[in-house]
Order: sequence, then C-alpha cells, then structure tokens
Amino acid sequence: MAVHNVHERLLPTDESKLGALIDTLASGDHDQLWPGHDWSPMEFDRPLSPGATGGHWPVGYTVTGYIPGRWIRFEFTRPRGFHGFHELAVLPAGPGHARIHHTLTMTTKGLARLTWPLAFRPMHDACMEDAFDRAEHACTGTVARPARWSPYVRLLHTLAAHATRKRSANQRPESPATRPR
Repeated sequence: MAVHNVHERLLPTDESKLGALIDTLASGDHDQLWPGHDWSPMEFDRPLSPGATGGHWPVGYTVTGYIPGRWIRFEFTRPRGFHGFHELAVLPAGPGHARIHHTLTMTTKGLARLTWPLAFRPMHDACMEDAFDRAEHACTGTVARPARWSPYVRLLHTLAAHATRKRSANQRPESPATRPR
C-alpha cells in the first residue's frame, strides 16, 4: 500500500528561528521540537548528520539527508514492512512567516499494511501535531489551538506505553539509540 502523509503549520516567525528547531532534534533536554515528554525520546548514535541511526521506539531510521536549519530526511529501518522516508522542512511563507512541513512517503508490506492505518497513522498524526505545538510555542510563546488526542489515540498510547514497559523489563540494556522507553 502506498502512503503519503503530510503535516504542516504556518507560523508567524522567520525561517531561521523555525529552522533552528530542527537542529535541536535528539539533543535530549535541549530538544525544542520533539515531544519527548509524551512520546518515546528521539535518539541517535551520533549528532544529526547523514548516516546517524536511531529513532524513537518502535520506529527506527537513518538520517539520509540534512541541511542544518532547513531540512532533514530519515529513511525507515523499522518496523518491518515500512519502506520509505519521512522528512521535516522549513519553507518560506512571506514576510515574517514560515511553514514547518513534514512529509512521510512509504509503501507498506505484510503486517504493516494493517498496523499503519490502525495504529501507526493515528499515533504518528498525534505526535506530529504535538511536535508542531512545540514549534509554535518555541517561536511565539503560545499555541493558538493546541492539538488534542482522540480517545482512540489515548487508548493506543496507553497500550504502547504498557508494551514498552513490559519489553524494557524483559530485555538486557541496549544502546541509547535503540533502547525502548
């Protein structure tokens, strides 16, 4: 199945301020974009650069392209059946405005043909809107219309958190880039 999923938000800020947020991805406490307080943290085996591997449990990827402050592309390495990429870009939108744009383009195979629409897509959509709320807050100091999780996303999130805790308790420690949380 072919998947093309797009999220974007227009913000009253300049491109450089918005673009700087991309550069903070996976920087732990300094990450101003990834909503790690509600989602598993984004971690890589090295600083953002082509070839860096990691992700956020249970999704893994490799950085395949990066222009600091402008654009980053990740190619999926897991879960099984996800073949493609997702990317974040900062786009000009006129004087005093910029747009943060996320594109996910992939094909799904096997079980992923079911898990994408039933679980991963709703979770992905909620996570991206949470990230864009963080971007808006970092750039403007407020969020005009905060994203809200649907009851279904809350259920999926609870189930995923339970599975993550169970998996963590039954596993030996892994590298920071692959450790589930």
